Amino acid sequence: MDTEALTAIDKRHLWHPFTPMRVWLDEQPLIIAAAEGNELIDTDGRRYLDGVSSLWCNVHGHRHPAIDAAIRAQLDRVAHSTLLGLASVPSIELAGKLAFVAPPGLTKVFYSDSGSTAVEIALKIAFQAHQLRGTKRTKFLVLDNAYHGDTIGSVSLGGIDLFHQIFQPLLFNTVRLQPTIEALEAAFSEHGADAAALVVEPLIQGAAGMLVQPVGFLARARSLCDTHGVLLICDEVATGFGRTGTLFACEQEGVTPDLMCVAKGISGGYLPLAATLATDALFDTFLGAPAERLTFFHGHTYTGNPLACAAALASLALFEDGSLMNRVRSNAAHLGNRLEKLGTLPRVREIRRRGLMVGIELHPAEGRRLGLEVCRAVRDKGVILRPLGDVIVLMPPLSFGPVELDRLVEVVHEAIDEVCP
Repeated sequence: MDTEALTAIDKRHLWHPFTPMRVWLDEQPLIIAAAEGNELIDTDGRRYLDGVSSLWCNVHGHRHPAIDAAIRAQLDRVAHSTLLGLASVPSIELAGKLAFVAPPGLTKVFYSDSGSTAVEIALKIAFQAHQLRGTKRTKFLVLDNAYHGDTIGSVSLGGIDLFHQIFQPLLFNTVRLQPTIEALEAAFSEHGADAAALVVEPLIQGAAGMLVQPVGFLARARSLCDTHGVLLICDEVATGFGRTGTLFACEQEGVTPDLMCVAKGISGGYLPLAATLATDALFDTFLGAPAERLTFFHGHTYTGNPLACAAALASLALFEDGSLMNRVRSNAAHLGNRLEKLGTLPRVREIRRRGLMVGIELHPAEGRRLGLEVCRAVRDKGVILRPLGDVIVLMPPLSFGPVELDRLVEVVHEAIDEVCP
């Protein structure tokens, strides 16, 4: 089907996520037909550098031969079977592998299919665990400008009014705090006795605009949670699988949370898959005879889908010898050096970075959407980016090398110069 026919069907039938559809219907869409390595290819054969990892999930580039082969091999066995009352080979193997590579003590794996559902599961486990233990805590502590997904529970944790304000009547209340150690200590002083859990993205808040936490914040959060009997939930949906320079961001402060949520990069960016990892202590709270009503009643049809688990196993295998993470750290340092010149542009307000996660915040201009304008300009130069308001997000796959990182920064520099003279 040609581009014109696809465009007509798209505009007639497709409702795009996080997209003002009136604007979409007035414009010509970019339609991706194929991909190769770190590039996306549209229906007219034009190539674009994938500068945001297809919304932060692609890890090793597109059409990686090892992951492609793993999915094909699994197709010759079984594409899907339920985990409700059954087990499956790939889901078992992946659970073992995740427990091995996760921060020490996270030994139990509950699968789902997106970051939102992984967080929703963590909330429900934390809530039910406190009820079963007789502590009856119901309050959740969260960071200002938090984003943890789009299901109702995860939206309750959210602090971005543009996304969440309209749903307020449906949500439960939370305690919000600034991502500073002083604010953290004050919140625990006031609410530590009745809080069920603290929920954080470790080291950096992604959808908030790549807001970086101070060094020691996560470690202090762990200490305060231990002191006050509060569970620590770390949302590693965006930060996990190498983005910050370690496999999981928690590692950089030596922290093991009680619950850790992963998604996006877990399958290498191939198939929908998520997991909520828990400690033995939490898991044991739910053990008992059926009559004791301790069961965690939650599940998804595609929980532990074998194709997605096979992709995830192949993706994790690519991390095993350590060379990939060494390259990530080297590339992150290279990217940091290249961004220094970009930071001198008059329109650039601040550049925030952890590893390969970058937010370039522009000084706002009244009546203009500068972030969107810059991202449209870089698309004309063969690069795909997506803004967060006036923040330009760079989130390249781990497979980028110095040459591609240089091109990415150069194109952004040129686009900002053009859009913001």
